[in-house]
Amino acid sequence: MSLRFSLMGPVRAWRDDEEIDLGPRQQRAVLAALLLNNGVRLSNDQLIGMVWDDPTPSAVMALRTYMYKIRKTLPELNLKSKDGGYTVRAEIIDDCRGEPLEGLQGAYFEAQRVRLGEHRLKAREDWLERELDTLELQKHVAAYPLRERPRALLMYALYREGRQAEALDQFRQARALLNDELGLEPGPDLRKVHAEILKGDLHPPRRPDQLPPDIADFTGRVQEIAQALQTLPGTVGITGMHGSGKTTLATRIGHLTKHRFKDGQIFVRSRDVANELLRAVGVENPTGDKAALWREKARGKRFLIIIDDVQDAASVRELATPGSAMILTSVRRLNELPGVTWVKAGGLTEQEAHEFFRKIVGSRWIEAEPEQAAEVLSRLSHLPNAIRVVGGKLAARPNWTIAMLLAQMERKTRLGDAVPSDCRAVLAPMVKAEQQLSDAELHLLQCFARRDSDVIDLCEAAEMSGTEAGAIEYVLESLADVHLIEPMVLGRYRLPQLVRLYFGWRAPALTS
Repeated sequence: MSLRFSLMGPVRAWRDDEEIDLGPRQQRAVLAALLLNNGVRLSNDQLIGMVWDDPTPSAVMALRTYMYKIRKTLPELNLKSKDGGYTVRAEIIDDCRGEPLEGLQGAYFEAQRVRLGEHRLKAREDWLERELDTLELQKHVAAYPLRERPRALLMYALYREGRQAEALDQFRQARALLNDELGLEPGPDLRKVHAEILKGDLHPPRRPDQLPPDIADFTGRVQEIAQALQTLPGTVGITGMHGSGKTTLATRIGHLTKHRFKDGQIFVRSRDVANELLRAVGVENPTGDKAALWREKARGKRFLIIIDDVQDAASVRELATPGSAMILTSVRRLNELPGVTWVKAGGLTEQEAHEFFRKIVGSRWIEAEPEQAAEVLSRLSHLPNAIRVVGGKLAARPNWTIAMLLAQMERKTRLGDAVPSDCRAVLAPMVKAEQQLSDAELHLLQCFARRDSDVIDLCEAAEMSGTEAGAIEYVLESLADVHLIEPMVLGRYRLPQLVRLYFGWRAPALTS
């Protein structure tokens, strides 16, 4: 099930589409303090200081009581005391309901209210910059007359509509207001817009908005998302096998954080990454040191950049800039890149996989055949792409049962018969992975997939493949690097079921 929170307005929570009763005000205050420090461990003393301005000795017992009730209400948070403190990792949304932290009192929440209000204001102005809607800008400027950024945007919008005199009048109004209220002159950005209008040389800044659409039924990945949110604007790397949902996860993180990057979002899938970044900001056919030119263009800017399917470290090594964030996806973890926090996109948890499957096929099949549903998901290694395709197949056949689907999956003649013929998307990631394997890797993987056991050690692999143990370790580690097998302790590896499904069935065709 999906759990999400909002701090904009009263503190609220939803499990899927059902709102959760979070209890009395002080209990919600404890939860809010944890959510405001998402991913950060808070000691009991820190929590008490945030929730109570002048705590009495009874605050310790009250905190324990509230934590107990929060754990019972929200077991998904896994909120256990560790080293004398608590950590929450959660998805927090901005649903624009009203004043942040409504109803919560105290110095800490007053300060956070100001911070969240400023955060919302900047997000609104980022939207206004993207849209350049004159009417909405006029309303915003009227509400916040001393803010220079929306005033400059309004001047842009008016000038673009041929209303030069009105644009210049906005500058005069701003200058008079700043002088009267604060004794200040307009700042450099406002003066620059004014000067460019006078010269007839005003061009709105190019602001790339290239994020792919978010997925409406995105499910799970709470821990991975929380780790990424804690890292940004540092560089986040997402690694996992082909088809594990790396791009979807990167896109979800991008949509959750795009409001923090006012200069735009760039999505790149190319071997010449620097060239595509420069094209996104209006530099066509760049020559010379493209990475250096990109760093020059990005200096002082705040971009969110997703670089999908990175092939090698060299293509992204010199592209990070202060203030901007990069999210990399790569099958192999590029350990040679400094300063990257890596997140693995493996299979969903068992609970997440069931929730996702239910979203696709509905509850009827799962409730009628829970054990068979669990078996299907297990054979698909809980990978979201495979679940989506197989679930879509089942949903399109209302007279089928999950047992029928399993029976089809169990056919071990040729691969096209073992998986529904129109479900090639399930196989595509494995096909792509196979194409990138060496002969030694492919041979070992096929031998492993035909064994009865899902676990193998170094000596068994050497005997099975007829290769010396020292050499076979390199092959095993190479397969682990692309997530086709999972390393356990040193010298032992596990085979995911979907990998066994594909390579076990491929082996007869390739070795006959």
